[in-house]
Amino acid sequence: MQLNEQAIRGIIEEVVKRYASGATPIETTSNPVSQGKLEITEVGEATKGMSKDEVVIAVAPAFAKYQTETITKIPHSDVLKEMMAGIEEEGLKPRLIRVLRTSDVSFLANDGAKLSGSGIGIGIQSKGTTVIHQKDLFPLSNLELFPQAPLLQREHFRMIGKNAAKYAKGESPNPVPQMNDQMARPKYQAIAALLHIKETEHVVKNSAPVELKVKFK
Repeated sequence: MQLNEQAIRGIIEEVVKRYASGATPIETTSNPVSQGKLEITEVGEATKGMSKDEVVIAVAPAFAKYQTETITKIPHSDVLKEMMAGIEEEGLKPRLIRVLRTSDVSFLANDGAKLSGSGIGIGIQSKGTTVIHQKDLFPLSNLELFPQAPLLQREHFRMIGKNAAKYAKGESPNPVPQMNDQMARPKYQAIAALLHIKETEHVVKNSAPVELKVKFK
């Protein structure tokens, strides 16, 4: 099936109608939410780490707070659990922060890398788009980019954590294998755009990042 511009516009209009009527399956709220399997506590301003064996995971403003799952309904608790497990499997320690000044995934990851004692950070938006970054790279450069959030499964987040830890140890791992589905973009682009808009509503310009304490129940 080949979609032209008119067909894509029709899909977007339909998704917008569903979103406005509350029919969309993606959950967002105007107030902070707590997930049954995850408890996140903000513990003050995040500062530069000194530990060479840490990898910073920098989440977007709404992650696990105003939105609770990725674009394909993977709970954020599962995303963090897999990603942190991947880091720990390589013998390193995950550290979690929330970046408030932007919702751009490249800048999230770069901010995380600059605060990481190892110089390696992972940035992740609420919808699931993810980047592995290194502190000395320009924000729009990266080590690995995972732009198609609808194709990321739990095992991918674990592999992302493992690769980030390998970079932190000075290794050059093979990139995480990525799925390719040409229909993913037209199918999800309207919802992705709406989720990004909702995420951006919680951006606080010029705000410092926040250190997070994570507890899995």
